[in-house]
Amino acid sequence: MPAGSVGVSATGRPIRVGVIGTGALGFHHARLLRRMPGIEFAGIYDKNPARAAEVAQQLETVAHPSLEALLERVDAVTVAVPTPAHAAVGLAVLGRGIALLMEKPLADTVPGAEQLVRRAGERGVVLQVGHVERFNRAVRAAAPYLDEPRFLQIDRLAPFQPRGTDVAVILDLMIHDLDLVLELVRSDVADVRATGVPLLTTHVDIANARIEFANGAIANVTASRVSRERTRKLRIFQPTGYFSLDLAQGTGEFYRLKPGWQSLAATRLDQIVEHVRLEAPEAEPLKLELESFLRAVRGEEEVVVSGAAGAQALALAFRVADAVQASPLATARP
Repeated sequence: MPAGSVGVSATGRPIRVGVIGTGALGFHHARLLRRMPGIEFAGIYDKNPARAAEVAQQLETVAHPSLEALLERVDAVTVAVPTPAHAAVGLAVLGRGIALLMEKPLADTVPGAEQLVRRAGERGVVLQVGHVERFNRAVRAAAPYLDEPRFLQIDRLAPFQPRGTDVAVILDLMIHDLDLVLELVRSDVADVRATGVPLLTTHVDIANARIEFANGAIANVTASRVSRERTRKLRIFQPTGYFSLDLAQGTGEFYRLKPGWQSLAATRLDQIVEHVRLEAPEAEPLKLELESFLRAVRGEEEVVVSGAAGAQALALAFRVADAVQASPLATARP
């Protein structure tokens, strides 16, 4: 087994990894993990035995009859169950001292998220949250050029589908961007104003939030799950230039001011601005996330999206939800 393989434990043996929840997202967790070198893929568990059996047959792996049966055979798991079950399943995992990658959001309540963070700390195990946009190719490519973002505009629009409608679009989709905003700005949230409406469910299906930070930065974030087209775009303005990122395509551009632009006798904008095409190695973001989690389990790197970061994003999501409920358009459950 090669040294440095992403799945080798500190003892030299492969890390035993399993997947809990085999819905649309959990399936892809299992698909990728079972192919990763150096780990021992221990199989899957889903509370729906028929679904678990179907996925196990498709991926040629083991479907365990119970959560306990899987937990007895793993060092680490990824969890992709419905959001209301995150806290209970996460506590069962962490209580056994098993490393955990929990799909976003970390929990369906802030106290639930905080309890998971505390339990991970008490047991001294890795807790990572699946905010996969941190691993987006465009975000990775922009990182070296980021310098004190002052204004961010994020639009995440998706066609309607039943999956995820047990919660509002704020927890379903917008939370991806709330995590990104918090990571990019790195300042305390000073104020949140938001509005949103239900259209096809009893929860908010489209929402907009204006977030002001203590350092003066502002983020304007829109999320919808009732769009005809799928859009995931991020624009960032900072003193040195402007980013335009297409998160769906993993592409981006940076328009930056040329050095000494103040002294240039320019008559056109293109004379003081240079264009940088943002590039990073192409890779499936979920695969990068899983590999990062395994390296953290091995102690080779810090957790990229910690439990604390996941709890912070969740707390901001609930501030947005509260602001929506306080708005004149409020007619839905948050």
